[in-house]
Amino acid sequence: QVQLVESGGGTVQPGDSLRLSCEDSGWSGRVFSVGAMGWFRQVPGKGREFVAAIAWTGGNPPYADSVKGRFTISRDSRKPIIYLQMNSLKPEDTAVYYCAQRSHVNPTTTPDDYNYWGQGTQVTVSS
Repeated sequence: QVQLVESGGGTVQPGDSLRLSCEDSGWSGRVFSVGAMGWFRQVPGKGREFVAAIAWTGGNPPYADSVKGRFTISRDSRKPIIYLQMNSLKPEDTAVYYCAQRSHVNPTTTPDDYNYWGQGTQVTVSS
């Protein structure tokens, strides 16, 4: 049973950095099968917005235009864990950040394409 758990959120000032992590706490420590994983974010009253995604087989990860050059998604090839390094944070980056996983290898930008979701971690950027 896939159980995604995000961590690393918090309150920071504009220009600061944060690193989010997402791991599958239900992983048995044996072989795992992941197609792609991604990060999405959501603010109250709006739908989930794509941030970044990564295919487990490699390739160039897609990023939302709003985070290109500031955020970097990466993965641990030995374990079902992904990271989101967020630099030069802005107040508009404030949101609940969710990680998601899908069995297909294509790292899509559409939330409905993902099968599993974490509970989210709050990121607040404020002076």
